[in-house]
Amino acid sequence: MDRVPALEEPLKKLLGGPTAKVMAEHLDLHTVGDLLHHYPRRYEERGQLTKLAELPLDEDVTVVAQVADARVHTFNGGRGQRLEITITDGSGRLQLVFFGRGIHKPHKELLPGSRAMFAGKVSMFNRRMQLAHPTYAKLGADAAEGEDTADIDSWAGALIPIYPACKGLESWKIAKAVDAVLPSAQEAVDPLPDSLREGRGFVPLPEALLKVHRPHTKADIEDARQRLKWDEAFVLQVALARRRHADGQLPAVARRPAPGGLLDAFDAKLPFTLTEGQEKVSEEIFDDLATEHPMHRLLQGEVGSGKTMVALRAMLAVVDSGGQAAMLAPTEVLAQQHHRSITEMMGELAEGGLLGGSEQGTKVVLLTGSMGMPARRQALLDLVTGEAGLVIGTHALIEDKVQFHDLGLVVVDEQHRFGVEQRDALRGKGKQPPHLLVMTATPIPRTVAMTVFGDLETSVLDQLPAGRSPIASHVVPAQDKPHFLARAWERVREEVDKGHQAYVVCPRIGDDEEEAKTAKGKKKAEEAETADKRPPLAVIETAGQLAKGPLQGLRVEILHGRMQPDDKDAVMRRFGAGEVDVLVATTVIEVGVNVPNATAMVIMDADRFGVSQLHQLRGRVGRGSAPGLCLLVTDMPEASPARARLNAVAGTLDGFELSRIDLEQRREGDVLGQAQSGVRSSLRMLTVIDDEEVIAAAREEAVTVVAADPDLERLPGLRTELDALLDKDREQYLDKG
Repeated sequence: MDRVPALEEPLKKLLGGPTAKVMAEHLDLHTVGDLLHHYPRRYEERGQLTKLAELPLDEDVTVVAQVADARVHTFNGGRGQRLEITITDGSGRLQLVFFGRGIHKPHKELLPGSRAMFAGKVSMFNRRMQLAHPTYAKLGADAAEGEDTADIDSWAGALIPIYPACKGLESWKIAKAVDAVLPSAQEAVDPLPDSLREGRGFVPLPEALLKVHRPHTKADIEDARQRLKWDEAFVLQVALARRRHADGQLPAVARRPAPGGLLDAFDAKLPFTLTEGQEKVSEEIFDDLATEHPMHRLLQGEVGSGKTMVALRAMLAVVDSGGQAAMLAPTEVLAQQHHRSITEMMGELAEGGLLGGSEQGTKVVLLTGSMGMPARRQALLDLVTGEAGLVIGTHALIEDKVQFHDLGLVVVDEQHRFGVEQRDALRGKGKQPPHLLVMTATPIPRTVAMTVFGDLETSVLDQLPAGRSPIASHVVPAQDKPHFLARAWERVREEVDKGHQAYVVCPRIGDDEEEAKTAKGKKKAEEAETADKRPPLAVIETAGQLAKGPLQGLRVEILHGRMQPDDKDAVMRRFGAGEVDVLVATTVIEVGVNVPNATAMVIMDADRFGVSQLHQLRGRVGRGSAPGLCLLVTDMPEASPARARLNAVAGTLDGFELSRIDLEQRREGDVLGQAQSGVRSSLRMLTVIDDEEVIAAAREEAVTVVAADPDLERLPGLRTELDALLDKDREQYLDKG
């Protein structure tokens, strides 16, 4: 029987079942190799105290600190006891609390002046940060004989590694587990070609692993980090370079616009001139469309920078060349809006084959899930015969029944709303792979990561068209300053008095039926976790309260995803026509909704939304000549991370800057996987924002390596590392692009 390679050995064989189970469930560590690549988050020096001032809320942390004082308090008439210990690092203080019988041991051991490592989850009580019932291990001279701390001293040396930990497995326990597997590091296979490693002066991989886990000096840490960052960047870049190499071998039909055709006719009737940015990006896209392998381009543009116009011109160029173009929108509201605005922009050019339509025109059809049967049948017929050159639709376009005469271009709006499988299904409807253009107004972390990694060719629209107005954004701390919220509603009334309109956005729809479902599933978890946290505000209740209260007398209507499509469309038409003063909605208005007369937006419970979402929502105002106003209402305290996030959004209108902030806060997500939340990252040492230079250099090296040896036959170590990175799911995911 073949021997299992040392780094593939399951952890439960070396560490025992309970420890291995916690590592697998909470840290996604299953093998010796996984644990060796679970690097310390930072290092503590003996005698140096941690900065307590920078602790993140709701996260498991490990701190090294000194006990300042310890006091026992009684409550319930003396029946209950609580031990409060204050620890300090000279720059900040933190409260530790123990209850009941759990107070005796720490009361005896954690005396003022003693030093220890503490681990626990940071929570907020009475507006002060605390650790409740933390585990701890005393350090150095304060350690009692025979305690675990003797081990801590032995592995600590000069630098104590602090590992990313979890409930039930503190940093020092992970350190002991690493000690058990560290000898296997000698068998780590080096993925870097020798010439590259020597040329850049990197230490060998086994040495890097040893130095990162058990450094003697800060120089050891730096050597290890430089090497391990390069491994991550290089292996990923090789994966992406091989993907691009394979894409370059695929055939596609070159699509060139016909002189004097549909595109020229459209350009001639435009009532405005395109911005320089729109001209430049259009040229990049037209150059790609003219090649005989598929375009794979990301169009990043500020909210309102005119991405739809650029995409429409690309679609018309494809129709000119005899093909068809499809635009995939994430919601029915947006699909209908795109269909309406595109047919209006095209005028008689959108009525090909109809009485009064232009000879150069084509048919523009809409396809959504809720269309009636006769309209749907006609749309499907127009697509299969080629009568319709342009189709705008939701995921209904992906269904098996939908067939195209000759699909040449797929445009995906708001790329992060669609799974790769959905995009792939639509691309599969072409006789040959169609060209692909994905658009986004605010790159979410995974998209930014992929962009930095260069898997997609990227075009950027950073100019706003003439006539767009600035948007003022402010945070409204409703809990701290209730009069600020009252003033927010006054501002809405003032805008309506000037003849404008406003949006109010809530995180939830809210009705009895939904309430019951939510309550049933989450009641216990919520009781345990957030005893004092109210549910997010809801559209239905908020609209009722506003209509009877601060916005009484104004025409207030609601819009949310559970309404019938015709009702949604009717509300949007009324709002667009100025027949509604205030629209109370969910994030269904997040993308593509265009009402130039809407100048104010109030986002309730703004802390419940992500940075990108807030920026998208804000882009719905200031679309006309009057300045826009966006008010971010929150109950979160001033010192919380949520408030910092909202202040960042209020502080800049630059979507690219915000996406960087988002990425720094949430991490990259699994750059080659499907997780977009930043929880599961295949990057352990590399950070996309800080290491752009490393990534760019690794990309150049990867392109050279792949060009010389696409199958990596001469680099078995790299091939092995790539296979480990690209398990079957991720390989398919990458293949689908």
